[in-house]
Amino acid sequence: MSQRHPPEPDRADGSRQVPAVIGKHEEANRVTQAILDFVSHIPRSKVDAAADAKVQARAIAGRAAQRAALTAGSLALPPGPLGWLTVLPELVAIWKLQAQMVSDIAAAYGRHAELGREQMLYCLFRHTAAQAFRDLVVRMGDRLLFRRMSQTVVERIARHLGVKLSRRALGEGVSRWLPVIGALGVGAYAYYDTGQVAATAIELFDGGIGDADGGTTAAVAPPLPRG
Repeated sequence: MSQRHPPEPDRADGSRQVPAVIGKHEEANRVTQAILDFVSHIPRSKVDAAADAKVQARAIAGRAAQRAALTAGSLALPPGPLGWLTVLPELVAIWKLQAQMVSDIAAAYGRHAELGREQMLYCLFRHTAAQAFRDLVVRMGDRLLFRRMSQTVVERIARHLGVKLSRRALGEGVSRWLPVIGALGVGAYAYYDTGQVAATAIELFDGGIGDADGGTTAAVAPPLPRG
């Protein structure tokens, strides 16, 4: 059985800091570096475990998708060159909303203690580049088995995501020259994107989570009835 790692200390605000795996910063583009910095932080949640976790999770997802659409649309309003400057802040702002949503969904299932860097990265970005996670996650029936990420694996995933997200951001940046129409499109995509993150999180916490390196995560619950 793999050696258990001690729990990460809580911050003063109750959030948990997990070890950041930062590689050669000079070789990472801005989006890649933002991903590496971002996924080291697991936000706290004030959501209680729900009797019907899936219903609660869907409600959390709906609210988060609306906030993401409003946030992205607002940041996309500045026209021309000013609009280009909002592309990366928009991505980070949406990730922050989505990470909080994932945290709250985990809490609704009573499984926040199982939410680590690997699970957060998977929930936020699996729909963007599923192939990037081939060395991280193994499916076994209704369970997802996660490998502990090494520095090499984290950097590879972050670079893969950085390329894809940078291309998408470039396309969104062009829309800044048509601020109203562009803002509507960016907002709609943020709504859809957040829904995809929510679907991944619900699937994850509605089933079982294990450790592909030989153990099981703490407090792993059995798969819940689907309905």
